[in-house]
Amino acid sequence: MTKPNVAWITDTTASLSEEFINKYHINVIPLQLIINQESFREKIDITEKEFYERMKNEKGTFQTSQPSIGDFVDVYKRLKEEYDFGFAIHASSILSGTFQTSKMAAEMADFKLFVFDSRTGSYPHSFIVKKAVELFEQGLEAEEIIKKLETFPERTRLFLVPSNLDQLHKSGRVTGGQKILASLLNIKPILSIEEGTARIKDKVRSDKKALTWLMDKLKDDMEKHTVRKVVVVHANDPERATKLEKLVKELIPTIKTECMMLITVAGVHTGVGTLGLSWVCE
Repeated sequence: MTKPNVAWITDTTASLSEEFINKYHINVIPLQLIINQESFREKIDITEKEFYERMKNEKGTFQTSQPSIGDFVDVYKRLKEEYDFGFAIHASSILSGTFQTSKMAAEMADFKLFVFDSRTGSYPHSFIVKKAVELFEQGLEAEEIIKKLETFPERTRLFLVPSNLDQLHKSGRVTGGQKILASLLNIKPILSIEEGTARIKDKVRSDKKALTWLMDKLKDDMEKHTVRKVVVVHANDPERATKLEKLVKELIPTIKTECMMLITVAGVHTGVGTLGLSWVCE
């Protein structure tokens, strides 16, 4: 039986390498980054690094927005002429409207599409995309792939530690009083992306304790599951990210590691300098 010709679609919340994108012809739809009401296509008109640098050095509003439905319709009309169907994997439908927009656009373009809600972003999102491609290469049908992918979101980990509460305050996630109190006490909230949304998992009183908390979570998961790779995510703070990666390597010399820029849809709320760890329990 001939393998169907499938188009792969995702968005820029999946931190995929250019090498992987080119090898499997992944169609990556850019999110919109908005700086003082001016829109930019993520990774086309502006990089994540440039966005974070402007966030750090400029006053004003910094926001993200899902791709327009027109962007998706144009892509799906083109893909319809070349492929039997499409397989799209998008960022959490709770954190972004991209998933729903993608579905609607496929219907408008009359393009057969299987859509999966990754219920996450960043490295775990890219892991799920790669897993879907791997399963397809093994000969699984689209429905079988979705069934297997459903087991992964609850096994993904993405923990974030904001460097300060300025951006969380601007986005309305913390009040002015909470911000002042946290600053006085040097309190660090530890955020987790789970069940499709952001949650405060804990609050600790220093950067050192925050890193200890992250490492304890990693060690706990490694005792119970197979963890092949640990990714350090950062909002344009490569120096601290490299130090955290070194810490992981010292604790677990055999583990594969990587440093990765934090997706802007998260960083726009957590702020420049956010640091975190991500992995998948296999």
